[in-house]
Amino acid sequence: MERRRMEAALLVLFLGHLVTALEVPLDLPQPPTITHQSPKDYIIDPRENIIIHCEAKGKPHPSFSWTRNGTHFDVDNDPNVSMKAHSGTLVVDISREKVENYEGVYQCTARNKHGTAVSNNIVVRQSRSPLWSKEKIKPIVVQEGVSLVLPCRPPAGLPPPIIFWMDNNFQRLPQSRRVSQSLNGDLYFSNVRREDSRSDYICYARFPHTQTIQQKQPINVRVLNLDAINDTMADFYNDTDLFSEAPVDERRPTFLIPSGSSSSKMVLRGHVLEMECIAEGLPTPEISWTKVSGDLPARRTSFLHYNKTLRIVNVSESDAGDYRCTAKNQLGAVHHTIHVSVKAAPYWISGPPRNLVLAPRENGVLTCRASGTPKPSITWSMNGIPIENSPKDVSRKVEDDTIIFTEVQTGSSAVYQCNISNDYGYLLSNAFVNVLSEPPRVLTPANKVYQVIKNHQALIDCASFGSPIPKITWFKGSRSISLDGDPYITHDNGTLEIHVAQAQNSGKYTCVARNSLGIYENHVHLEVKEPTRILKQPEYKVVQRGRSVVFECKVKHDPSLIPTMTWLKDDGELPDDERLIVDSDSLTITEVTENDAGVYTCIMNTTLDHDSASAELTVVEATPTPAVVYERPDPPTDLELTDQKKRSVQLTWTPGDEHNSLIQKFLIQYEDSLHHRGHWHNLTEVPGTRTTAHLKLSPYVHYTFRVLALNAMGFSRPSFPSRMYKTDPAAPDENPTGVEGFGTEHNNLVISWKPLSGFQANGPGLHYKVMWRQKALDSEWTTVTVANNSKFVVLGTPTFVPYELKVQAVNNHGDGPEPKIAEGYSGEDLPIAAPENVQAIIVNSTLAEVHWDPVPLHLIRGHLKGYKVYYWRKHSLHKHNPDHMEKDILTFSGNHTRGMLPGLHPFSLYSFNVRVYNGKGEGPPSPTQQFKMPEGVPGPPSSLLVSNPNLDSLTLEWGPPHDRNGHITGYTLKYQPVNNSNELGPVEEVALAANETSITLPTLKYSTRYKFYLNAKTVTGPGPAITQEVVPIMDEAVASRQVDIATQGWFIGLMCAIALLILILLIICFIQRNKGGKYPVKEKEDAHTDPEFQPMKDDDCTFVEYSDNEDHKPLKGSRTPSNGTVKRDDSDDSLVDYGEGGDGQFNEDGSFIGQYSGKSASRDTAEGHESSEAPSPINAMNSLNSFV
Repeated sequence: MERRRMEAALLVLFLGHLVTALEVPLDLPQPPTITHQSPKDYIIDPRENIIIHCEAKGKPHPSFSWTRNGTHFDVDNDPNVSMKAHSGTLVVDISREKVENYEGVYQCTARNKHGTAVSNNIVVRQSRSPLWSKEKIKPIVVQEGVSLVLPCRPPAGLPPPIIFWMDNNFQRLPQSRRVSQSLNGDLYFSNVRREDSRSDYICYARFPHTQTIQQKQPINVRVLNLDAINDTMADFYNDTDLFSEAPVDERRPTFLIPSGSSSSKMVLRGHVLEMECIAEGLPTPEISWTKVSGDLPARRTSFLHYNKTLRIVNVSESDAGDYRCTAKNQLGAVHHTIHVSVKAAPYWISGPPRNLVLAPRENGVLTCRASGTPKPSITWSMNGIPIENSPKDVSRKVEDDTIIFTEVQTGSSAVYQCNISNDYGYLLSNAFVNVLSEPPRVLTPANKVYQVIKNHQALIDCASFGSPIPKITWFKGSRSISLDGDPYITHDNGTLEIHVAQAQNSGKYTCVARNSLGIYENHVHLEVKEPTRILKQPEYKVVQRGRSVVFECKVKHDPSLIPTMTWLKDDGELPDDERLIVDSDSLTITEVTENDAGVYTCIMNTTLDHDSASAELTVVEATPTPAVVYERPDPPTDLELTDQKKRSVQLTWTPGDEHNSLIQKFLIQYEDSLHHRGHWHNLTEVPGTRTTAHLKLSPYVHYTFRVLALNAMGFSRPSFPSRMYKTDPAAPDENPTGVEGFGTEHNNLVISWKPLSGFQANGPGLHYKVMWRQKALDSEWTTVTVANNSKFVVLGTPTFVPYELKVQAVNNHGDGPEPKIAEGYSGEDLPIAAPENVQAIIVNSTLAEVHWDPVPLHLIRGHLKGYKVYYWRKHSLHKHNPDHMEKDILTFSGNHTRGMLPGLHPFSLYSFNVRVYNGKGEGPPSPTQQFKMPEGVPGPPSSLLVSNPNLDSLTLEWGPPHDRNGHITGYTLKYQPVNNSNELGPVEEVALAANETSITLPTLKYSTRYKFYLNAKTVTGPGPAITQEVVPIMDEAVASRQVDIATQGWFIGLMCAIALLILILLIICFIQRNKGGKYPVKEKEDAHTDPEFQPMKDDDCTFVEYSDNEDHKPLKGSRTPSNGTVKRDDSDDSLVDYGEGGDGQFNEDGSFIGQYSGKSASRDTAEGHESSEAPSPINAMNSLNSFV
């Protein structure tokens, strides 16, 4: 009975009104909802006050309480703890108490009269960065070629530290296939070399939470060959050899880690799987990876540390199995198998349960559906109390992961907690059931104005609330008819869509929300604007150097929109040059130079759209004109330095001869013999009327000056150099430029800059202070000193967070000016979220549009590059069609939320998902969805054949189209006669059923060519036609009458007489040729040896072989064309090249007497035309076949 009751309840639920999650306005009664809480695993900085977040909303506003380690936490009685006003957030003052006293498991409770919500269990632990244990590390002396492991063994911290090896100068130690760091921080050498000797192998541990770095004592390593070791260590080991074995030889690989031939590893779903294999051997082994039980997931797999580490991100159940690493060198290989098992903490299948807003006597469902490995258990609570201990409610039925509510009553509002757990974690979610009776209201602002461009999509919102859920109806203008049907689409959330907006769609729209308790109206306005279009585009220009050029760009736009014109050169900003003049509709370039050549683009932007056009400018040399010949001036002389100061000097000179052309200017150059000996640099220019220049100088430069004069003919030769003038060193005047920050890994920040030149250093000892801090935290600056480098790598950074950066130049005489703050981002990582609310809208039978919600920026974890839509055709909707798994990808750059999928197959089922991608790669796919394409027009029939051709009829046979694109509803056959001049006659049309595959046309004209057209149809319409042309032929009776002629007596007698005459003629020819004592083959041999030999003609009685029907048969392997001639095969010495057939004649002495040259095709054709024989039955049939 109970089972039937449940089935009835479910039937009512699914057939009735299904209530979706709603956002309840805060002025209405509602149970608490927790809006913000601290993470489950909360690691705190022991130097700062503890803040445990718990924020919630509700009506009335909820009150808050806490438990610690499962018991009530009395906040009021602890003087060090306070709770923020109107909030549940705890603030613990640690200035008077140890942090350890406040570690534990906290849980927040928010309650009002409608229910109680609880937070996750928040485990509060302080970050720990213990000191390195003191130890005395003895020097390590090893023989060249052996393997070596330098242990790090950092102190255990919370969270674990980041390990890296550096030297005394804070430079990363170089790593390679031979030398690399393991995952636990140890440094491995597959084999050591003499250059590995050094005294500063230092392991550093960076504790990211407290931003502290600790270092191990340096390790001294000396690598010696066997003789050197014996000589060096003999005194310490009683004159005995340290190594008694022979020198290290080449050897096959063995694994340093892991040990043995196999091992196992467990990883959680969604985490990162890292496996490593480090081998020793000589030569250095190479490491490779394979998955024994399948292929590696290419998009999620990376190889680190020179292939020694296999890294798979976002692990899924499919990644379980055996992985094999292979170490190989010239002497052999060794393998290790790692068995990977994948477990899973609970995870949502379709998202956490959603809040329910129900009217009295309505039905609803709370679903808490999750999965995990092992399978998790599910428990329900109501208002924080296990549901089995809560008051009974006949309207509530718990079925495993679902609670079904049937005909709820007023006053039964509550918050339900769903807890799903297994050995590896838990999920806790709150969802309230709020029983309300509320008339409808529209939340979209009244009289809101929507603006769209003509021929674009328009979306008009009508966000509403009510209980029961209101029904939304749209009206336009006078509200005479509701907007239902093309071109309007009303979505479930009340939004009105106009797929292609036109000018007539502008106007006032009314949204009416209606339920059983009332009606609410809201008015909005839609304005459809004219698109922005460039009417006159800039044109390609070829301009002489020194002339002017004008690019026009006249634009039409909607008068109500404010336009902005922008010009680009080669897709970048215009040069900052006063010669480039930008007007409202043109760009003018005066005094054109070669640098002005390029592509210029005008872009017209409005608040809604834009348009652009480009044109290229080519600069050519000016047309040469006769010019008066002038000479360049002589170089200046008598250079003198006066008025010498720390940062300036006065330079005077005497001009040289102008050579009839006024000197326009003087160019002063200098050489810095301290930094750039032999290189001259331009310093300044002065007018040609002056012979003195006051020169501003830089510190720490050894100056030598020279002067060049310029007239219309060019520069003079340089003057003789002045004497050297040395300036004193000083602190830098400027800082490096081009400071930027970016990440090469997900946990680092590379700070780079353009270093100062020696000239800019202002003194010796140039180095840089590199400073950084997280922008959002406003923390203290971290500073390091870098010399002889133009970048610094910050390790252990959070993924993709903004940083403030400064680089200051410093030398031995002081610091440079205060540097400007630059901004950068730490390294990107793969996105961790997929787009939500993904849906497909069918546009037509070959086009669909995909919509999705953008992924929040903090989940993209990098610079947003765009979205990718993966889609594939599952199969046609016809029965028994196989699945197609070839995937297509469409990429939409930028922050798009929709995209078109063109070129789809009609009447097919498609699957698709959407992924966001950043500079690092793609994120996880959205749940795969499917959509069906409607029927389209079919393709042409697969074949159209003609059979049974007769005098006045024939039969057409065809096959159905390969691309049916729907259900075939029939065929249409059209045909018409075609005369000898290819003119078409009247068309006949026949409609055929869908199941027909042939038709006989009985009343056709004899010997008339017909053209047939056949196409298939679906409900969408007819498809393209397949065509065929044919001529009806005579029937068998006519043919038989012609065959009877060949059986007549007179015909047989005539043929015999002709044969006898030919035989007599052949005998006479043989007699005549044999009188000269030569066989025909001898004549041919002579002919082949004599290049001037010419064949004898028929009137000279030259022998011509007798040929019957057998002569026309080709040799085996040869091909016979339709005209009866024999074509040459591939072999150059085939008998076909020497005779017409395979029946060559041999004389008694074995000599070949057949002809060497075959009968030509042209001669055969001529003889056929001249024949006056009566037609034979065979010839008659051949002519019929060729006719058909």
